[in-house]
Amino acid sequence: MKFDTKKLNALAVRLHGRPIGVINRLAGERQIFAFEQDYIDDPQRPTLSLSFKSSTGGLVTALRAVSFRVPPFFSNLLPEGHLRTYLARLADVKPDRGFFLLAVLGADLPGALVVSPLEGHAHNGDASAGGDHEDRSAMRFSLAGVQLKFSAVMEASGGLSVPADGMGGSWIVKLPSARFPAVPENEFVMLELARRVGIAVPRLRLVAVANIKGLPQEVRTAGGTALAVERFDRVPGGGAVHMEDFAQVFGLFPDDKYGRRSYANIASVLWAETGQEATYEFVRRVVFSVLIGNADMHLKNWSLLYPDRRTPVLSPAYDFVATLPYLPGDTLALTFGGGRSLAGITTDQMRHFADAARIPASPLWQIAVETAERTVRAWKTLDETDLLPKDMRTSIEKQILAVAATTK
Repeated sequence: MKFDTKKLNALAVRLHGRPIGVINRLAGERQIFAFEQDYIDDPQRPTLSLSFKSSTGGLVTALRAVSFRVPPFFSNLLPEGHLRTYLARLADVKPDRGFFLLAVLGADLPGALVVSPLEGHAHNGDASAGGDHEDRSAMRFSLAGVQLKFSAVMEASGGLSVPADGMGGSWIVKLPSARFPAVPENEFVMLELARRVGIAVPRLRLVAVANIKGLPQEVRTAGGTALAVERFDRVPGGGAVHMEDFAQVFGLFPDDKYGRRSYANIASVLWAETGQEATYEFVRRVVFSVLIGNADMHLKNWSLLYPDRRTPVLSPAYDFVATLPYLPGDTLALTFGGGRSLAGITTDQMRHFADAARIPASPLWQIAVETAERTVRAWKTLDETDLLPKDMRTSIEKQILAVAATTK
């Protein structure tokens, strides 16, 4: 299919295969999203996002137009950084033209959404924002994030294969970083450590880049190791579970994933929408992030799933990377109890956090103490630490022990 960027003015939005709304491109390079009336009128409608939930529990339908970008919820479905530039080049779309990029990548988005040109709005064409678009010319997946990654299929033999069109895989393959050493190994070890601590994480494995079938030649390295992570928004048989990250929950653009909200803001939403257990699990993960020196747990690295299509639950943990070995002196992505230090955790910090989140403070310190103790024990017996370069392993161990000491 080809589309004309001058004539393409509307994108259909489907959730679980059901039409729920349209993104319209208006004059002056403005975009606006509007819900279908059938979706508005349905009291059992599947949840798109908490950002559209009114203070009385209804659906917010009076939505504003956005200049140049697609509205925040949809902007967060698109990749960022190097991945966005790479996919935009394949699709012959300018990276900053989110409307057209969404038209190309909308068939394999995070969660249970599909976005596509509205019938009757796709014609042959013009090059005003990128030219004629052959869908098969682009790796048509949109795994939001910065790191170069691909949708992959796990074969019966245990091997991984990237589909020719980049769509339909139930695994994510994250390639080695050109800037930082051993990032796949780092994330693999941190996720395995989290698993030992009792934190829910997806299935994962390390694979040699050379053994991944179908990987585009221009991104294939001569060697190196990639990280394969099973997608928790996909189920056996090809079904999808809807999800949203907390930048979407708060109605913020990806550029605002740092600093516009705090960990207490996330905890407050979890307490109201998912209850005590998920909120305490969130606290455990924040503490774990401080222990390993993970400074990059921004809003997009926390997500909700909708397994029953309506009620949110906290997703498995993901993107746990010990960042301090790469960026010594870095600070937390969001404030935690009024500060961003990775040097330790204090009772005052937990109290400030609880007050800001409006949740009970009494259980939180015990969660911090138990998480620190479990992390230290698990680290000492984790064979996978041998996968890390020696200096990185030493740096992470020093961080874990130093932070754990502040909880005693």
